[in-house]
Amino acid sequence: MEQAAEEAIQKLSALIDQADATLKSEFEIMHQGYPTETMARFLKARDWNVDRAHKMLLDCLNWRIENDIDDILSKPIVPTDLFRSVRESQLYGMSGFSKDGIPVFALGVGRSSYDKASVHYYVQSHIQINEYRDRVVLPAASKKHGRPIHACIKVLDMTGLRLTALSQMKQILTTISTVDDLNYPEKTETYYIVNAPYVFSACWRVVKPLLQERTRKKVQVLNGCGRDELLKIMDPSSLPHVCRKEGSGSSRRSTNSDSVDDCYSAEHWFHQEMYNYMKQQSEATEDTVAPIKQGSFHVAVPEPNPEGSKVKIVKTIEAEVHKIADQNGLEDSVKGLELNNQ
Repeated sequence: MEQAAEEAIQKLSALIDQADATLKSEFEIMHQGYPTETMARFLKARDWNVDRAHKMLLDCLNWRIENDIDDILSKPIVPTDLFRSVRESQLYGMSGFSKDGIPVFALGVGRSSYDKASVHYYVQSHIQINEYRDRVVLPAASKKHGRPIHACIKVLDMTGLRLTALSQMKQILTTISTVDDLNYPEKTETYYIVNAPYVFSACWRVVKPLLQERTRKKVQVLNGCGRDELLKIMDPSSLPHVCRKEGSGSSRRSTNSDSVDDCYSAEHWFHQEMYNYMKQQSEATEDTVAPIKQGSFHVAVPEPNPEGSKVKIVKTIEAEVHKIADQNGLEDSVKGLELNNQ
């Protein structure tokens, strides 16, 4: 670690030591035994500015306390039919590990509809996956490989991406993005984009120069389903189902016989293990808290920074989408499209 980075971490550590006992206790819970690496993540997210990273970290700790995030893994979505509905419309799951032991997650960006439950259930589900990753998956991977593993790989499947869907889902997508940006910074090592339609490729060419270099280096747009490139870093068994052959994107509906290979499915081993873990946690806490009932776990989401670069990026995407639609005679289909940051 460079001297400047070490000095920044030391300064941030000194500031955390001045926090009250509740915040320091929450920090110990959150960092899972890796305080230096956790502080480094927040510093990277704020370009190594100690004051800004300190504010971000304190805001995160307060958010966790105020929203009982430490208890969220003891609150499974019930009944199970509702859990399955969330999984069918929020396509997100873990497919395995890279050859270096890094967890691989896949997201069906183009086919997630977010239309079978309230927004609160989708936010709850997303945070639960984040917390299960951080508390269970990453510590187990670190122990297995004898070294700290603090981030994951994400494969973003763009199959079925539609212009109008971007506008319809802007609230939930912005909410989830804000939760991740402010409270789970630097948890993704690389984003691999697969099955990208023309509209995404065109927008990406315009947006890419607007991103920070650190972010640009994390994003790789692969040809087709990305199978050949991804097999260089992971075994076939860990390859997301949407990458196993051309045309196998998330538009393909899984049958009972192949749902266990579909990492989005509630029947997949990852979701089964995580859901069973949450049920066990719920049963273990029933003596001290009220039994879990149907109802979403409401989490307050901070407002994104209105002066941040994300606003500029969103407006650029908006303009580019309308330009592409106009060139292809599709302007009526995207009329009124606004991908605002709220």
